[in-house]
Amino acid sequence: MGEAVEFYHANGNGFSKFSEKLDPKAVLLLNGSNHIERDTDSSWYEETIDDDLKWSFALNVNGVLHKGTSEYQEIALLDTKRFGKVLMIDGKMQSAEVDEFIYHECLIHPALLCHPKPERVFIMGGGEGSAAREALKHKLLDKVTMCDIDQEVVDFCRRHLTVNQEAFSHHKLNLIINDAKAELEKSCEKFDIIVGDLADPVEGGPCYQLYTKSFYDKILKPKLNHGGIFVTQAGPAGIFTHKEVFTSIYNTIKQVFKYVVPYAAHIPSFADTWGWVMASDEPFSINAEKMDRRIEERIDGELNYLNGAQFMSSATMNKTVSLSLLNETHVYTEEDARFVHGHGVALLKSQETGWGNCCTAKKEVKKNGSFYSY
Repeated sequence: MGEAVEFYHANGNGFSKFSEKLDPKAVLLLNGSNHIERDTDSSWYEETIDDDLKWSFALNVNGVLHKGTSEYQEIALLDTKRFGKVLMIDGKMQSAEVDEFIYHECLIHPALLCHPKPERVFIMGGGEGSAAREALKHKLLDKVTMCDIDQEVVDFCRRHLTVNQEAFSHHKLNLIINDAKAELEKSCEKFDIIVGDLADPVEGGPCYQLYTKSFYDKILKPKLNHGGIFVTQAGPAGIFTHKEVFTSIYNTIKQVFKYVVPYAAHIPSFADTWGWVMASDEPFSINAEKMDRRIEERIDGELNYLNGAQFMSSATMNKTVSLSLLNETHVYTEEDARFVHGHGVALLKSQETGWGNCCTAKKEVKKNGSFYSY
């Protein structure tokens, strides 16, 4: 028999750890890499993607660097061999040190570059600070407001994600700890860009109401200036996963805004293609050359992933996903939400204490190299 292989795994009931003896061949099959020695101890983190699919990655000696549970979410920082430091919330990977720039550049820069003169940005969520970091690269911005519900997540990330410490201390950043819905409702301020850097909608998590039609229509949209743009992360957008929430989020936003652009990119640490949705009541018409020119003029520093050509490519869906977007009929409501696999802390508390259920087609074409939504 082989040596003990230690697993840290999320099964919807928090981060747990177990060890068991496995045959060396089974270890090699599990880790999927023939360079792992059979006679050494290996620690792995295992994330459940679906009932029949798990995603495992090897940890360095330190394994779990930090972990804790807030009122809303469970938080952990792992030290992985392949992806560096990895932030986990409610057992799901939020970002990895080596490739989080792909997600955050795609989330932030297209909307800011499509806007003629963005000055004020409101970020819903974004507690790790990476979205704010990317937004603060834009010279035209006067103010970046980041509103996250979870003080513990923000404090955790401020302490442990050193790459974002400069963003957290930037004089243009206005950090607010509050429910983004409540903050927007009471705010007298309007914004050029509103960003949804929210956790995936999981049952019992704090975010699913911020994906609903009523929120977009009655609370978010009125807080946009004329010509303002809303952009949100929209979950997995892969060939097998896009129907989980991506098409539904797109269709919900399409009920509220006149012009809606879905786009996607592969995130290696997520083991999937990821989706975003950008929307406005003013048409988008920007070509690759114009976007590249604005990157050069407006952004302080270099982007590692996004350029004009890449964005044009990312906004072209494959046939299967395009048809699903076109044919989607589901609209997010508080009573009829879709969730990705997994559970939030609130659902677990409701199950433990019995306090009840916590949650009671436009076409896109390219013309002369430019992207239009109509």
